[in-house]
Amino acid sequence: VGFDDYGSECDGIRITAFLDAGQDNLTPLGRLEKYAFSENVFNRQIVARGLLDVLREFSDNENDFISVMETVARMSEDGEPTVRAELMEQVPNIAMFLHESRPNFPAAFSRYLVPIVVRYLTDPNNQVRKTSQAALLVLLEQGLLSKADMETKVCPVLLELTEPSSDDDYKIEAVAIMCKVVTMLSKDTVEHLLLPRFCDLCSDARLFQVRKVCAANFGEFCSIVGQEATEKLLMPKFFDLCSDSLWGIRKACAECFMMVSNSTSPEVRRAKLSPLFISLISDQSRWVRQAAFQSLGRFISTFANPSSTGLHFTEDGALEEMNNFDDNHSSLPGENHSGFSSRVSDSSTNNTKNTKDTEHCDENFNSFHYWRSPLPDISGELEILSSQKPSDVAEDEEEKEEPQNSIPDSMCSPGKATSDQIQKVLDCLQPHMDDPDVQAQVQVLSAALKAAQLDSPTDGTKTQEEQQPENVGDSPSVEKTQTEPLDDRADSPPDSPVLNVIPQQLLDQYLSMTDPARAQTVDTEIAKHCAFSLPGVALTLGRQNWHCLKDTYETLASDVQWKVRRTLAFSIHELAVILGDQLTAADLVPIFNGFLKDLDEVRIGVLKHLYDFLKLLHADKRREYLYQLQEFMVTDNSRNWRFRYELAEQLILIIELYSHYDVYDYLRQIALTLCSDKVSEVRWISYKLVVEILQKLYTCGSDDLGLNFINELTVRFCHCPKWVGRQAFAFICQAVVEEDCMPMDQFSQHLLPSLLSLSSDPVANVRVLVAKALRQSIMEKAYFKEPGCAYSEELEETVMALQSDKDRDVRFFASMDPNKSLMDTAPLI
Repeated sequence: VGFDDYGSECDGIRITAFLDAGQDNLTPLGRLEKYAFSENVFNRQIVARGLLDVLREFSDNENDFISVMETVARMSEDGEPTVRAELMEQVPNIAMFLHESRPNFPAAFSRYLVPIVVRYLTDPNNQVRKTSQAALLVLLEQGLLSKADMETKVCPVLLELTEPSSDDDYKIEAVAIMCKVVTMLSKDTVEHLLLPRFCDLCSDARLFQVRKVCAANFGEFCSIVGQEATEKLLMPKFFDLCSDSLWGIRKACAECFMMVSNSTSPEVRRAKLSPLFISLISDQSRWVRQAAFQSLGRFISTFANPSSTGLHFTEDGALEEMNNFDDNHSSLPGENHSGFSSRVSDSSTNNTKNTKDTEHCDENFNSFHYWRSPLPDISGELEILSSQKPSDVAEDEEEKEEPQNSIPDSMCSPGKATSDQIQKVLDCLQPHMDDPDVQAQVQVLSAALKAAQLDSPTDGTKTQEEQQPENVGDSPSVEKTQTEPLDDRADSPPDSPVLNVIPQQLLDQYLSMTDPARAQTVDTEIAKHCAFSLPGVALTLGRQNWHCLKDTYETLASDVQWKVRRTLAFSIHELAVILGDQLTAADLVPIFNGFLKDLDEVRIGVLKHLYDFLKLLHADKRREYLYQLQEFMVTDNSRNWRFRYELAEQLILIIELYSHYDVYDYLRQIALTLCSDKVSEVRWISYKLVVEILQKLYTCGSDDLGLNFINELTVRFCHCPKWVGRQAFAFICQAVVEEDCMPMDQFSQHLLPSLLSLSSDPVANVRVLVAKALRQSIMEKAYFKEPGCAYSEELEETVMALQSDKDRDVRFFASMDPNKSLMDTAPLI
């Protein structure tokens, strides 16, 4: 009989049966010894498989327990690989048992089991090694391995296996396991023990498999060791991997580029990583280019800075407005949604490592000076450059409200400064040309200097060429940004303020993702990737630079592929948070309206976040959608019940956005229609919607509308010829009481009599919910316990009658103690 056959045929047999008294007159420990070291391999396999049960048998006696652990240690040296593999599979379970039941767990585990795991990492049998690697990861995930054991026992073995002289197979496996365990270790352990070896492995010239594993896990190492070690030790290796001769390694680098970028300073990100990324996006391999374009939006999102976007992430990942962020970075004027927040998709990076420079407590802290070398004081020269005639007062007021990271008109307009004044500022900035932001300023000033040297009209008016620097930033041409290389613009005013946010070449490449040629030469799904990352790119650029993305967004919104439009539909509410109410009303509402009339696959995207989008609109614009909510009742496929379920869930949230009159006139009819849906899941969520509407009416003091609605519910449900309708009435009554939707005297007068009439319903499933509502909710209300309550006696009589009901379930719920945990009645519905 084979080992596998035994396991499959004898699941009901206790594995530790070999410990039972037989004809050998041995003690249980003696029998364990006998079978653990039997000449029969099958016996040894059975013992290995049952080790956890064996430990349970002997866990009460300390001496017996130690004897079993020593037997385990000796069994680990078994010459049969299947025995060793079986034993190692039990190690995580044994470790968990020891952790839960043994006060001296750390000592016993470290002494007996950890050495086995470590030794098996170098086992000659492939299956045993794989089993030990899996066990090691489980132990780390469960937090069962101490830091001392990792540093003194596990890491030394990994370092030994990754030596240049190590066997190739062992080395490749050890690199893989090292990269997996690194995410579960502390920064200090990784930095001091594993980082130097990882850097060496990145340059392994003999084994491309090693370099590939390193490239695939490069981002994790950067995230753990932090900015300083990343820039000092890892960046040179990353550059080498990005130019590796194998396209698979370069592709892996492109895929982890965002994580690497998150671990660097803004200047390294701009000056070093951006050109490196451009080389990947222009790679000769289509697969590398494809991976780079997929990562492009995420990489751009790492440039986001709360001080310039006007938005920041909360601890739970929500994106919200920043008001009075600090004295140096104020929120954008005219765009304030202090009351809302929205969850940003994966494409928008929660860049905590880089934004913490600006999240501070000291109001005098300036993040600009935090990571830059001190710059010269040129405030005097800037005042000269910005000096204007009295007639320009109105224009000066507009400049004061100009968002950060937009290029000031005073720097681009030669009529406002002389050549000497501009040259003086340039001279002050020259010693700091290693700063990428200074480089961008110098580009602007150089263009202004060249323009100032041209002859200007004597009457003081500006020529068309002189006006262009001020106006061209308002409507940049996508075609121009796609065809003009960055280097060719050094002597001309930039066409967009985004040069101060992200490198222009990155934006050019991102905007080109909607080019049909890209789909042919790179990836047929490239437009979808562009759409997926657009909220992150928009967040990075900020509202002041939305004009750079507007055309691209409209192109994506009209893409022939419904998957592209669906992606935008699912994130349009996030984009609305980023853009603010004015831009949303102007640029997003028309696209939103188009999505409402699209395929169901696209409509579901806006429906799932309908509340999130509507709450960002002004009240008058929001009210226009009351007339369109009914359209969601119609779907391409009537069997698509989840669409109607989602509508009911959204309407429960949307109720708060409208007046009680609008709720009564528009949402009430939709709710009642959904309550009659063919699918039970839709009906039951709709009953909750009905209760919310009723609560809205009474909360707003509109008792007359509330009474009208109650009468409508009574006719439609309580007197419904189908038992599911009558059952729904009982459910609604219970929910009304539990949610305190209306005064109890009003409930007693208008709903309770109809509910009590259902206590004698011929259908048991209706009586079950009546009993449940009366016993668990209504009779527990203080109102019905007060002396003199007109309905207390009738309630008692009804419940007593239900307690004698012929149906067992009805009797159970009528008699059940309301303080006990409630039984789920879903199977009865």
